[in-house]
Amino acid sequence: MPRLYRPEEIAEALGCSAWWVKDRARRGLIPHTRVGRAYRFTAAHLAEIVRLHEERPKRFVSSAPTSLAATSPPAARTRAAQSPRPTTPATTGRLRARPPRRTQYETAV
Repeated sequence: MPRLYRPEEIAEALGCSAWWVKDRARRGLIPHTRVGRAYRFTAAHLAEIVRLHEERPKRFVSSAPTSLAATSPPAARTRAAQSPRPTTPATTGRLRARPPRRTQYETAV
């Protein structure tokens, strides 16, 4: 029979709060066993939780870029290709706040 760990023990092993462990189990984001109304975890569950939240290093792109288009982000390439936007008096003036959608004491009609 595998040993079942309480959320507090799992939280201590992970270095987080028991609330976080219970919340993730309730949402179905981490593996767990439900005994009655209690969340319990096995050593295999703990290992899988660690694997699920593991981050790998990003791949490095070659150090010698072949062209500017290959290294610049897509948004920068498209903005450079577009003509500048004309300025209008509405965009260069002061900003105005919108009127509120509803007031506190307004009644439904």
